[in-house]
Amino acid sequence: MDERVRALNRQPIRPGGRHVLYWCRWNRRVESNHALLYAAEMANRMNLPLVCFERLSCAYPTASDRFHTFVLEGVPEMQARLHKLGAGYIFQLPRRKTTSDARLRAVIGGAASVVTDDCLRSTPRIDVQLHAVDSSCIVPMSRIPERSYAAYSIRPKIHRLLPEFLRPVPAVELRVPCRETFGDLHTEVTAANLALLVASCEIDHTIRPSTTFRGGRQAAEKTLRRFLDHRLRRYARDKNEPSAHATSDLSPYLHYGHISSLEVALAARDHAKEHKLIAGEFLEELIVRRELAFNFRRYAERHDTLEALPGWAQKTIAAHRNDTRNPIYTREQFERAATHDDLWNATQKELLLRGKIHGYYRMFWGKKILEWSAGASEALATMLYLHDRYALDGDDPNTCTNILWCFGLHDRPWPERPIYGTIRSMVRSGMERKTGVDAYIREIEYLERTGKELNP
Repeated sequence: MDERVRALNRQPIRPGGRHVLYWCRWNRRVESNHALLYAAEMANRMNLPLVCFERLSCAYPTASDRFHTFVLEGVPEMQARLHKLGAGYIFQLPRRKTTSDARLRAVIGGAASVVTDDCLRSTPRIDVQLHAVDSSCIVPMSRIPERSYAAYSIRPKIHRLLPEFLRPVPAVELRVPCRETFGDLHTEVTAANLALLVASCEIDHTIRPSTTFRGGRQAAEKTLRRFLDHRLRRYARDKNEPSAHATSDLSPYLHYGHISSLEVALAARDHAKEHKLIAGEFLEELIVRRELAFNFRRYAERHDTLEALPGWAQKTIAAHRNDTRNPIYTREQFERAATHDDLWNATQKELLLRGKIHGYYRMFWGKKILEWSAGASEALATMLYLHDRYALDGDDPNTCTNILWCFGLHDRPWPERPIYGTIRSMVRSGMERKTGVDAYIREIEYLERTGKELNP
């Protein structure tokens, strides 16, 4: 497992620590979790119990009912599964943006060592040994030690390494059960009090929970089972047709760590083999494309600006900076789905309601924001804002990379056009030729009118 682990500080093990702490910052699951496994192995070596710690802050800029609800829906099950293993569990829900970190420090103060998820975000500064473990990618990020600039460049590296890493994660076993009680350090979450907890937090209450997606491990497992039983056989043919409902819908669960890409890949591979199906296109998206995104996020100096784009894309954006744009919409108009195009408006309404846009239609959504904004910088800022605020798979390496793809990242030059330059464009007529636009619009209108799915 060493290739998945990196030390985040030079602090020693704390003498007299009562337990090993797994600080769960991303991978909210017991199964198929290399970070939890590493923490458990460390606890066993030290002959100490294991405690899992999770904290949902109000302080991040896009905190809302949607994201808080989705996370909290997974907490009771996470607690039950950890307790079944013999591990302790502390969940903290600060209610205010300015809540003191005293309760956080109290949790860390009892740890002999801390293990956390390698989540490509800022490193916590603590006064005890801290290791990060990559449990988000199938092939550890460290095994590809430089940036790849396209799928064709990372694909052979991934495929060469897959036989080594495409295998189940061993089950967690603990030698010392946790007997500690944590008093007011822990916030109890139940189905009965969940809505009240969300309402008590200083977050954006105007963004309601998703009409479609419920959070948690069981919901993730149910979504995977539906995909395998009813969609995988149609994926290659129908993945770009929203009304066919052939995609996995797993991106929210992958983003919040309720399920791992490794267990999804193993399940899809085994199901395809058993039923004589071909899962190649799905596995390409799940493994190669997704891990290309993590590679980009790990090695790019700036992952959320136009400076992250290849030179040809930056050059063509600069060359077409002064092209006439008509119409031009403001961020507020985009947010309200108030453009002249009913297909684009439907994609934005899907984001507002479901918290997720169908992958192929998200490309159209992004390309039109580029075309209808005052400039490329404004377009990128709008796309990141909308995804971070509304998408259950937003603020994620995969999502950020897909957004920048609309500006030429991991793509190639295309024939010159106004506004786009040599960046690939997408047009309404192409969407109508290739997909059932009218069926999609009807489905989103029904969802908006009733709050229910036309094809659950």
